Parts: sequence; structure tokens; C-alpha cells
Amino acid sequence: MNKILLVIRREYLSRVKKKSFLLVTLLTPLIFPTIMAVFLWIAMKDTGEDALRIIEVVDESNEFFLESADQYVFTFSNLSREEAKTLVQNGDRYGFLYIPKIDLTNPSGIVYYTNKTPSFALVNTLESSLKRKIEELRLFQSGIDPKLINSLRTNVSIQSITLDNAGEEKISNATVNFVIGFMTGILIYVFILIYGNQIMQGVIEEKSSRIIEILVSSIRPFQLMLGKIIGIGAVGLTQFLIWIVLIFAVTSVVVGYFGMQMPQQQAMEMANPAAISAMGDSAEMAQILEVIYGINFIKLALTFVFYFIGGYLLYGAFFAAIGAAVDSPSDAQQFMFPVTIPLIIAYMGLFVFVLEDPNSQVSFWLSIIPFTSPIAMMGRASYGVPFFDLALSMGLLILGFLFTTWLAGKIYRIGILVHGTKVNYRTLWRWIKAD
Repeated sequence: MNKILLVIRREYLSRVKKKSFLLVTLLTPLIFPTIMAVFLWIAMKDTGEDALRIIEVVDESNEFFLESADQYVFTFSNLSREEAKTLVQNGDRYGFLYIPKIDLTNPSGIVYYTNKTPSFALVNTLESSLKRKIEELRLFQSGIDPKLINSLRTNVSIQSITLDNAGEEKISNATVNFVIGFMTGILIYVFILIYGNQIMQGVIEEKSSRIIEILVSSIRPFQLMLGKIIGIGAVGLTQFLIWIVLIFAVTSVVVGYFGMQMPQQQAMEMANPAAISAMGDSAEMAQILEVIYGINFIKLALTFVFYFIGGYLLYGAFFAAIGAAVDSPSDAQQFMFPVTIPLIIAYMGLFVFVLEDPNSQVSFWLSIIPFTSPIAMMGRASYGVPFFDLALSMGLLILGFLFTTWLAGKIYRIGILVHGTKVNYRTLWRWIKAD
């Protein structure tokens, strides 16, 4: 055990003390707040200089009236089509909307002119406004008062309540659960790929420099592999925690400079029973905040840490074995594909099955099988997972880690000392069967 701790300490300190580690760790968190600051500055500048965008409307039927909204102001005139197009070409108008006399049962011929490609939001706004107006005109022609129709329309909001075995009621919201499952699942996926590759690169470098031959003279190959996996994983966790702290701190400064509030601050101010009830029963934001307020973040965080570490250890053993079996990164490509297939399946399954329906049979098996459970289970955990499912998944992940470590150890102890030999799957199988 002491030898494994020495390897962990060596792997951890040798990487943490590198200037490249310090630069990446300190500079990476500055990228996101810097990008945010640039976009906020551009948005504020755009709001100040181009606050109103005037769109000329020529309506030949004089039946359409569009209300100004957001940054768009509509002006109506009797200009000819060519005169209005000239205004756009000269920069006097942001755009020109031409509405000919149309058949309300089959509206066509409406054209929007602009010297810039219109945004999706603007086109959608114009289409929605015209659609509502055409519907009102058709109702009026049919002898039906549009105001009567509007008075009969109503919005229906269904509140989702989850019942546990004890009969306790808990408000849920699929949007909140989707976002949490998405973020945690993707973080685990990215972490496994980045630091798994670091393990493989580190083993290949030491094997190529023949340092391994010196190390195995005083420590068993399995202990060396395990220490390397844990040591590099600890580096990744350290870097990850520093990123979280720095991103939060720097983003708070940037957002505060522009006179805004962090979403976390807004949630803390509003996510309390008094503020929620003050927002009213019909407020969608009140329901979302109540859901956030009721989430057991401690349980969710502990689940995330377990699968975060468990998934890394399971795949880290494979990456170490691949590094020991080859002499260069190019040779490792043939072995990387089978290892990354389960990760890709878990990544795709997270979006296609788990987040869409966390209680389906496919979601269950994706969250139980050790090779896909670290990513898939986090998608289910945000919605709430039965204790049996969670315990079974965790137990199988531990067994999976032990199995992959044993399997990788048999490859590692032989492959780490083999140089200049073309390794294939038959060779790996022979190493695994060797006593």
C-alpha cells in the first residue's frame, strides 16, 4: 500500500508542479468570463447604438396593423414598392414588409426586404403577428367576434407531483431535471475522455523512455498502474475544483461590473417559501424555483462524485492497459475504438432515451451496466431513482472497476516491458490468459 501511495504522490506532484498545469488551470477559467464579458459589452453597445430598428410596412389592403415590440418599430406609409426598397438600400430603414391584397383563405405574396439576412426571431415574430391578424379577419368575415374567441381561450398548466413510498408529495419539473441530468452527464463524459487519455499518454512516454524498466524493479506492475490511475485522477479533480471556484469568482466580477446578478444569487433570493408564494400560483418561475428549492442537492452531489470517480477508475484501467501495450499514440488507435464505444453509446443514450424517459427499460439498463452507468445514471438521478436501482448500479460499477483493473493489470504487467512488437487483439488475449 505504501508503494501505491508513493506512486500516487509522484504522479500528482510531477503534474501539479508543471508550469503547463498552472497555466492551463489558471487561464482556462478566464476564457468563459472573458467571452461572456465581450458578448455583454457587444450586446450593451448594440442596445445603445441600434436600440430601434425601423421596419417600413406597405399594406395595400390597409387591414394589417403590427404593434411595435422589443427593438422593432413598424411604420406604415403609402409608398410604392420601389420607393420603400430604396429606403432599405440607403439605410434609412432596417427592413421593408410588403403586404399585397391577399386571399385570407390562402395568404401568399407577402415579402420582407432587408439588406441583411433577417434573424430567425424576427421572421418568426413577423409570421406570428400576421398569422394572428389573418385569423382575426377570417373570424370577423365569418360573423364571429374575435374578442369572443379570445375570451373563451384559456391556458392550462399541469403541476407534476411525485409520490414516494411513504406517500410524501414532491413537486417536480422536467425542465429542471433535464438540465441537471444533461450537465452532470456531460461533465463525466468529458472528464473520462480527457484524463483517460492523459493516463495513456503518460504510460506511453514512460515506456518509450525506459523509465518503466527501473520502476518495475522495485514495485509490482499492478501497483504502478493503480497508483498512476489514482494519481492522475487526483490531478484532474484538483484542476476541476479550481476551475469551479475561479469560474464562479471571475464570472461574479464580470456580471457585477455590468450591473447584473448571478443566476445563483437570484435563485437564493427567490427560492424560499415566502418569495415563492408572493409570486403567485400561476407563475411558472415560482414553480421552477420551488422545484430547485426542494431538490436534495447533497444526495445529488454525492451520487455525482461516486459516478464521477467510479467511471474514471473503470475506464482509466483500460487506458493504462492500452498505453502499456503500444509504443506510440498512433498504435493505440486500434484499441481506443472498442473502449470508447460504450462511452459513445452512453452519451447518445443520455439524450435519446434517459433524459426523455428516465423510467424506460432502455434507460434502466443503460444506468445499470457498468460501462454506461456513470453517464446514464446521472441523467436518471436528477429525476429521482429508486433505491434498489441506485444500489444495484453502484454495486455493479464497483465490481466492474475491480474486473477492468484485474483485466488491465494482466495486460499491463507484460505489455509494459515489451518493445518493438506489433501487438494485436490475439496478443492481448494471450497476455490475459498468461499466469
